[in-house]
Amino acid sequence: MKKIVLIAALSVALVSCSKKEETVVKSESKMTYASFGDKITEENSITKDEMLAKYKSLKSGDTLNVKVATKINEICQNKGCWMTLDLGKEEKAFVKFKGYSFFVPMNAQKRASVVEGKAFVEETSVAELKHYAEDEGKSAEEIAKITEPKTEYKFLAHGVLIAK
Repeated sequence: MKKIVLIAALSVALVSCSKKEETVVKSESKMTYASFGDKITEENSITKDEMLAKYKSLKSGDTLNVKVATKINEICQNKGCWMTLDLGKEEKAFVKFKGYSFFVPMNAQKRASVVEGKAFVEETSVAELKHYAEDEGKSAEEIAKITEPKTEYKFLAHGVLIAK
């Protein structure tokens, strides 16, 4: 009888220890984010590869409500009023913030992010491209090389999460 009680107690102890370890692993794998704009979550976000495929299927004038998880490439160095997202294969998406109602930290380049809003394709004028190059801190020589409008992947975000 003592052996049965001892075996039962050890079994309960082993099962409870393994559950605690699983919980710790899950909580350690969760990323912590700073939130900007509307409150959003990382759930149901798509990858940069999936986002690039969606952009390639869009025509000028189309919009798509989407949430994407990817890395931030560049950020406006004047006040954090725009950023670009890595879409892989040397492609990027230019992100502005809905209603100019929020900005992101200017030192968040290369951080993981989740961005929710409307994706679309649009042509950007030479004047606007030069303005953004100035915001990014590019040299006068680099800015002078901008001579043609560019069709770009764009995003109007209403909520952004940036990894801490």
